[in-house]
Amino acid sequence: MDNATARTSPAKSGAQTTRLQNAEHGFTASKELTANLQKVLVDLIELAGQGKQAHWNVVGTNFRDTHRILDEIIQEARSASDIIAERMRALHAIPDGRSATVSKATSLPEYPAGEVSTAQTTDLITVRLDAAVATMRDVHDEVDDEDPTTADLLHQVIASLEQFAWMVSAEHRIPKK
Repeated sequence: MDNATARTSPAKSGAQTTRLQNAEHGFTASKELTANLQKVLVDLIELAGQGKQAHWNVVGTNFRDTHRILDEIIQEARSASDIIAERMRALHAIPDGRSATVSKATSLPEYPAGEVSTAQTTDLITVRLDAAVATMRDVHDEVDDEDPTTADLLHQVIASLEQFAWMVSAEHRIPKK
């Protein structure tokens, strides 16, 4: 059996892929798509980091509930950042999640130092959730034009973060009469 046959013939333990089936030769992100996904990535990484800062330093009324929902937001931001970074790699782009890159490129405002009341924490986190979503919405159409599959991933993250923003911000809402 020659090498060409060996690459395309089923092996005893399972089918072998051909050179043409290798994922390394699939769709490659443009510079614009890579830049757009990088913007999303840094905001998600920063959201997780600021969420932890808030989680460690929140104090006051409804502490336990606020502390717990911050953990949920952090988990979602971490999971979403991993999904975006791995999607970038699948599209042959190189994600950059280094702290210097994140702090330089994020659209999220800096989180205050020290203890922060639960009331202020919910407002601060809502602003940061909204900022991360705004980045995704800003790049969405360009992403969708080049790669609808990646845009679908953004849809899922947007829906999740908007739900968290609604839930957190509801802490201060007063029913309309």
